[in-house]
Formats: sequence, C-alpha cells, structure tokens
Amino acid sequence: MAIERLIVRAPNWLGDAVMALPALAAVRRAYPASTVVVAARAGVAPLFRERTAVAPNEVVVVDERGETGELRALRGDAVLLLPNSFRSAWVTRLAGIRERWGYRASGRAWLLTRGVTRPRRSGGLHHVHYYRELVRGLGIDPGDEATPRVTPQLLTLEKADALLLRSGLEPGQRIAGFAPGAAYGTAKRWPPDRVAKVIDALGRSGTTSVLVGAAGDRDTGRAIESALPPGARVVNLIGRTALGELIGVVARCAAFVSNDSGAMHVAAALGVPVTAIFGPTDERVTAPAGGPADVIVRDVFCRPCLLRECPIDHRCMKRIDVETVLKSVGGHLG
Repeated sequence: MAIERLIVRAPNWLGDAVMALPALAAVRRAYPASTVVVAARAGVAPLFRERTAVAPNEVVVVDERGETGELRALRGDAVLLLPNSFRSAWVTRLAGIRERWGYRASGRAWLLTRGVTRPRRSGGLHHVHYYRELVRGLGIDPGDEATPRVTPQLLTLEKADALLLRSGLEPGQRIAGFAPGAAYGTAKRWPPDRVAKVIDALGRSGTTSVLVGAAGDRDTGRAIESALPPGARVVNLIGRTALGELIGVVARCAAFVSNDSGAMHVAAALGVPVTAIFGPTDERVTAPAGGPADVIVRDVFCRPCLLRECPIDHRCMKRIDVETVLKSVGGHLG
C-alpha cells in the first residue's frame, strides 16, 4: 500500500524523543517520497524543528484533550506510534487512520494493523536500540547510525545568545551548563549543596555556570543558590526557557552536568561533553548517546531501583562525591 502521508506520534518525554531520532531517521530514509508529519506534545515538538536526520515535512502539536480531532485533520495514511500506551493506539483508531504501527504492548495489539513484539528489556537494552528494533520489526532497515544528532537552527542560537546576554553573560564567555532537576522524582537528583560546590570551584577557575530546567525544578535551583557563596559565577535560567531556547543555551555550553534527564540527552545529541550522574535509574538503558560523556554511578545493592523517591538514605547519589564530578567537568573543559 502506498503511504503518501505518514504520521509519527512522538514520545511524550524529551529524553525518549531524542533517543528515538536514529529510528526516525531510518523511517525518513524508507519513505523518501512520503510526507512525514511528526505529531508531538508541546513540550517535545520544538526538538523536531531543529536540524536532524528525521527532517519531517511538518511538525504538529497535539493536545491530550483534542488529539483525536487533531490527528484526524492530518489525513494520514499510516501512523507510527512511539508511545506504548493503550490510549495512543485507541486515539489513532478513533481518528480513522487505517494503518497503525507500533509495539504490541499495554493490551493494544488488537488496535494495531502492524504490531511488533517488544524486545526483552532484562539485558539492559538501550532506549536508542529499543526504538531501532521497532522500525526493524516493521521491515525498515535501521542502518548503522545509532547516535542521536541535533544541530540548532540559526534562529535558535540567536534567541539563546540574546537570553544569555540579557542575563549578564558576555559573548564568548566560557559556560558550564547544569540540569540539577529531574521530572521523574527527587531520587534522581544529586544533592543541591554538592552541585553548588562544583559551581563554586568552576567559578574560581573562570567558568560561569548556567542552571537550566523546567518550572518544577525552581526549588532545586533556589537550594543551589542558597548554598553558594556571595558573588558566585552562576546564572539561574530554571523555568525561563522553552525547549527551543534550552537547545540554544545548551549548545553554547563547553560542558554539561546533569542527572538522568531530558536535558542530558539534548546535550549529548548536540555534541556537548556531558557529565551524567545516575542514581536510581539504569545507565545501560538511558545513558547519554551522543558526544563525549562520563557516566558516574556508585554500585550499591539497591540500584537501579527505578523509584521516584528514595525510601532509605539515597546512598546511590550521596556516595557520588564532588571531586569525582569536578574532575569530569574539568576534563571536558580542559
């Protein structure tokens, strides 16, 4: 069957969307003559407007309440479902899209016209390869390139530069980015006072640190600022950047420090050297897959527990010391 319009329903989480880029590039290669439309939530859609190998013809924002009608209006011949939820398949059926492709998961196999058996995850299959296996199961060659790549548009960089200038940073100033929060829960967050110590040490060597994150991370940002000495070289942009501005700001960083988060994956895809701090989550599954990266973990009996809140003493994070993180960042800056 000819596919003139192929809708890709993007993942709802930023990190997952980044890790899906190699698989989506394979889809683009497999359907060069088709119109590829990426349908994504507002918090993820700007990623696909930057320069990637996916190169969609259209990027459309879909809202949870009106998604059925929005997808119907796209008049797609087929939809590739990257979310695994029952709802995502049900909505596309209601939208009248005749070809519905995705993993057989969450009891939705009967809603799919082409279902793929999910690979076993017990061996620590990285999420990049999880998406690549989906397109392979659909008969699409995923190719050899398994590294997510993002290049910012010129306008994205110009907006980021303007924001940094308004925040007091001079052009060309060396910046280290920090994403100290995590949407998943507090268990993924390295203690704010330790983040502050790294920022202070970098500042004394001439590097200005920039905090980024969502509005929900503001308390973490305030805790870091409270732990810093007067005059510390830091700019707090937490809650002040939409995704497009975040991409531009991170692209201007010489190094990036992050918990396991969407911003970490953005930095890696941009080729920015990353210091990735992992606690309760599994680095085999979601380690940064892009530029140079140091993945810092501590082997404790209870990790990876995948819990949002630590029920004991948060040892997986508290055993990661300042010196280890500072050495990694210094190496990237050096």
